[in-house]
Amino acid sequence: MTATLPVPAATAPSERWTGEQWADWRAEVRRLAAERDAVLLAHNYQAAQIQDVADHVGDSLALSRIAAASDASTIVFAGVHFMAETAKILAPEKTVLVPDAAAGCSLADTITADQLRAWKAEHPGAAVVSYVNTTAEVKAETDVCCTSSNAVEVVESIPADREVLFLPDQFLGAHVQRVTGRQNMRIWMGECHVHAGISPTDLRASVEATPDAELLIHPECGCATSALWMVSDGQLPSERVHVLSTGGMLDEARRTTARQVLVATEIGMLHQLRQANPVTDFQPVNPRAACPYMKMSTPEKLLRALREGRDEVTVDPEIAARARSAVEAMIALGTPSPVGE
Repeated sequence: MTATLPVPAATAPSERWTGEQWADWRAEVRRLAAERDAVLLAHNYQAAQIQDVADHVGDSLALSRIAAASDASTIVFAGVHFMAETAKILAPEKTVLVPDAAAGCSLADTITADQLRAWKAEHPGAAVVSYVNTTAEVKAETDVCCTSSNAVEVVESIPADREVLFLPDQFLGAHVQRVTGRQNMRIWMGECHVHAGISPTDLRASVEATPDAELLIHPECGCATSALWMVSDGQLPSERVHVLSTGGMLDEARRTTARQVLVATEIGMLHQLRQANPVTDFQPVNPRAACPYMKMSTPEKLLRALREGRDEVTVDPEIAARARSAVEAMIALGTPSPVGE
């Protein structure tokens, strides 16, 4: 067996590693992944070094589907806990590891299975549509899941006379209701604290500083409604404003010829956008929009997960089966985006 490389994680935090130490870390991660028969997945909001060492980078659903199709026996998911759960739901026979099991999600935490059951009891017969950014227990109480790229399509697939309970993100829900015009849609008042923190004030300041820039806005953001109002009021040209999932942002980054683009989402996404188009200047609407839960998956913890086989994520088989049905119901609609958050 090849000797373990002397990566100095115990003596210095990764932000102080030298170029040589980073090279050692990358080599050791890849060696251990091969030894463990692991596929390494990194969410778009992870640190750039983790994105660069991964086999695949994307949103949680796209990565989970890649994991399920992979021949690897182990999935190492550098992301937050619900994402690793989704991978386990879609690939129950595989071992799923996450660098830090304590890495939660402020959006997923806004609703529990008990709360959803109580909400359903208040609206008998309603169809439950849950964003993939939810726990396995919530997905198990769901009729059909959605991503931010196909949420409109999912809601439109439900008969017009049937009430819809949409959860948990209020901003994505408002976006879907605005596009569909659906009046019998109830929206859970949850939010991602990072996206909600990208405010209309941030947006206006960025637009005033760079009036010719294009805008890429995630529908979870607190500024999405403000951006569309600015378009309707004539303050912004509609052709320069795009409300998109992370996958949609990446597609737009490859297409755009704009000199500068303002991006309203978690700042980890900028790394993928800049790699896709190194000519355009991509800048965050709010440079402080970093998810502390995503950043809990540090380079040191990723190495630990591979070395020690921790932290393993499990899902009760009965809950997983019910949750899988909700995800498969979404996929059965026909055009789920492979990069949908």
